[in-house]
Amino acid sequence: MSSFRAAIIVAFFFSGVPALADDVTLTSRDGSLSLDGTLLSFDGEFYRVDTEFGELTLDGSGVDCDGPGCPDLTAFVAKLRVSGSASVGTALLPALLETFAVRNGFDVQREVTSDREFTYELREAGEDQLRGAFTFSLSTSDEGFADLIADEADLVISRREISRDEAVLARQAGRGQLTDPRRSRILALDGIVPAVAIQNPAEAISIQDLRRVVAGEIDDWSALDQEAGPIELHITDPGSGLFQAFLRKVMRRSELTLPAGTVVHDDDASLADAVAENPFALGLAAFSELGNAQDLALEGPCGDRIAATVLSLKSEDYALTTPIFLYSPVRRLPRLARDFLAYANSPAAQPVIRRAGFVDQFPQAIPLDAQGQRLANAITRAGGEVTLSDLKALVAAMKGQVRLSLSFRFEGGSTILDAQSRSNVALLAEALERGVFDDRTLTFAGFSDGAGSAAANLRLSEQRAVVIHDAVRAAARTIDPSRITLRTEAFGEVLPMACDETEWGSRINRRVEVWLR
Repeated sequence: MSSFRAAIIVAFFFSGVPALADDVTLTSRDGSLSLDGTLLSFDGEFYRVDTEFGELTLDGSGVDCDGPGCPDLTAFVAKLRVSGSASVGTALLPALLETFAVRNGFDVQREVTSDREFTYELREAGEDQLRGAFTFSLSTSDEGFADLIADEADLVISRREISRDEAVLARQAGRGQLTDPRRSRILALDGIVPAVAIQNPAEAISIQDLRRVVAGEIDDWSALDQEAGPIELHITDPGSGLFQAFLRKVMRRSELTLPAGTVVHDDDASLADAVAENPFALGLAAFSELGNAQDLALEGPCGDRIAATVLSLKSEDYALTTPIFLYSPVRRLPRLARDFLAYANSPAAQPVIRRAGFVDQFPQAIPLDAQGQRLANAITRAGGEVTLSDLKALVAAMKGQVRLSLSFRFEGGSTILDAQSRSNVALLAEALERGVFDDRTLTFAGFSDGAGSAAANLRLSEQRAVVIHDAVRAAARTIDPSRITLRTEAFGEVLPMACDETEWGSRINRRVEVWLR
């Protein structure tokens, strides 16, 4: 009896997949206890049953099922409903799913309803029995979260994090706390880039000016020190994750009245094509779909420029990096679906992500001789409390080391990691567990912005370095400490990425880098 009771797990949500409305009796293998109820779902391993005690989840290996609602265990089909961003979902997830199927010995067939609605059917190679059905219904990130809240999706792919209002609705609907880091994962990286035609002579734009263009306060190129001419703004669907991410990152709001004449596109590719053909156009484009358009670097008031590149997106040095998220409710997915999600975040999936046009999360090494601009910034802005001795100490510490593309940044200047950095903790921990850095030394190097005294900033940067060191060490549970050296070092405000006169400049200056020797 105790083993049967131990198999009963009280569900933490109030509703799940549509009820089968069939009665079942689940009996422990020793016959000592039985439970009657309505079968709500079966995922190939666990039964979820509505009983007189409430909604319960039971391990199928410990019970026998009797009644009209009992599933055919030999014919179980793993099902997954995917909703969300079409610009990501139509390109990236199918590529990953097809590769996953081949790697695991499945024959895969795609049944197409439309460009944005299709189903992948997976069968064991050479067999007719269906093992998995992954159904995609793709539109925007907004619609994806709405589908999840309405229990019409098991997985949401989104270019943005869930909003506060969506999280509240999801919790009220019994989908769990979707702001919990365990409810989301980062699949790949992308970025929002200001895009112009190649005939346009502009090379950079400040975030402040970009904000003013989108707000309608600047409508002529002459205000941006270019030849006079009307600015034609191009965006994707306002409900798309890309534009929603821009609103939150740059405009600091969730809604906006667009300037008259704004051109709205259904997808990223059509936006890039239209911008490339119009010398007066300025588009908010996806880095992954820039096409023949030309991106503008982001420029700070000190004249520093950071362009969107694979490395600047991986390191989050580029201010408008946009991680691509996968969200799932508090619901146990079938094993086949869980295996697919594990593959999608594995090292084996990273080349597939690159081939699909997105930025993968595989760490890259940046040698010292490729960091000249960073060192030039440090020298140019030295003075006051940053001394020549500080600069010499920095260069001496960097010598013989390479910087990994994994960086860590914090929300609101606190020690709370942002979403991309939380993902980086897991990525680095997994690499350590696989022995990727055995017999090497990893240094967590902390940096700060320039607000406050140099001494206080040095302490803050040291605290942040220790936070990351401890988080990675806690996540890497199986590493052999004798095979790897993990250490911390702090430099305060000595190596700025941008000037502190802007909010985004201060934010990217507050960071922890990973150096490898």
